[in-house]
Amino acid sequence: MLQAIDSAQRYILLEMYLIESGAVAERFIDAMLDAAERGVRIYLLFDDFGALGLKQGDREHLRHRNIHTVYYNPLASYSRLYNLYKILWRHIYRGLHRDHRKLLLVDGKVAFAGGTGVVDEFDPPAHPEKRWRETMVEIHGPVLKDWQLLFLEAWNKHARDTLDLPRLEVDETSNGQQGRVTVNEMYRWRGMQRSLNRHIKRAEHRVWLATAYFVPSWNLRRALKQAARKGVDVRILLPGPITDHPGARHAGRRYYRRLLNNGARIFEYQPRFLHAKTVLCDNWVAIGSTNYDRWNLQWNLEANQEIHDHDLAVRVRQVFEQDFAHCREYTYEDWRHRSWRLRMMEWFWRRIELLSLTLKDRRKK
Repeated sequence: MLQAIDSAQRYILLEMYLIESGAVAERFIDAMLDAAERGVRIYLLFDDFGALGLKQGDREHLRHRNIHTVYYNPLASYSRLYNLYKILWRHIYRGLHRDHRKLLLVDGKVAFAGGTGVVDEFDPPAHPEKRWRETMVEIHGPVLKDWQLLFLEAWNKHARDTLDLPRLEVDETSNGQQGRVTVNEMYRWRGMQRSLNRHIKRAEHRVWLATAYFVPSWNLRRALKQAARKGVDVRILLPGPITDHPGARHAGRRYYRRLLNNGARIFEYQPRFLHAKTVLCDNWVAIGSTNYDRWNLQWNLEANQEIHDHDLAVRVRQVFEQDFAHCREYTYEDWRHRSWRLRMMEWFWRRIELLSLTLKDRRKK
């Protein structure tokens, strides 16, 4: 991504959920300032909540005639207590709508999409062995038009000045790969959920899914169980004890028993935090920002790159296999004999999950 910024000649589009001051942010800010000095136009779309850790000094550094910054859905207040008051007592849920996408697009020639953030956890300078386990996909070709259009739509909804970029002229020749962008925008689009369920149902050999937060819908759980019962190799790769949201991990573990009992295999990654969002169904791959959990799909902007290609599927399968080698696999018998302490944690966080799902945006759509 930094190499693409360094080679930019015309414009850079960066849409990012997590960005906070640190060594990684400094590298990106320096690269963008160098590009801006070369005359490259830069458009930064940051989620206001996800950018809370970006210090004022770094925001000032980004003030350049060629750098334009927009914060998605600015919070009315940065007081957590006041925001909780508005949500729980006033039932004002506007602040829950967040832009969870991660996209870098340079000159209309290359894009990167996935789950990474511009924060030190993804590349800690002092302890590289602790970096979060993440996956991004580098994108070329006609599908770049869709990614650029997606960025423009989000930008023009929240910026004072409309952004109008020249129409992309990309190489339309195909290398045999079939790809498309799927989108989730709260109540507007649900394409990625339908696409995932459809490919799970069609799978003949394998359904491997990696996600950072496993709070799946009933439809997704049913699709996974049905695939496992008909003999498909269903594997779910999830974070182990190292996670940034232990409560979400305990809430998701409530679903292990029935999945295991229906033949699915569950792996928990041990060395570091697994933050990747990747799905492999036979020769179909999806890599992007979504965790397929119900909270994200209810409140967030999300986007995935889908690819149907045998060679890429082989490479993704190899990455999964490398990850499985660093996991603890749970069997149905293991899970039946887990401690009462774990059962109580699951029960408690399940109650919190149910409470969160009662929040509904009452604005007209």
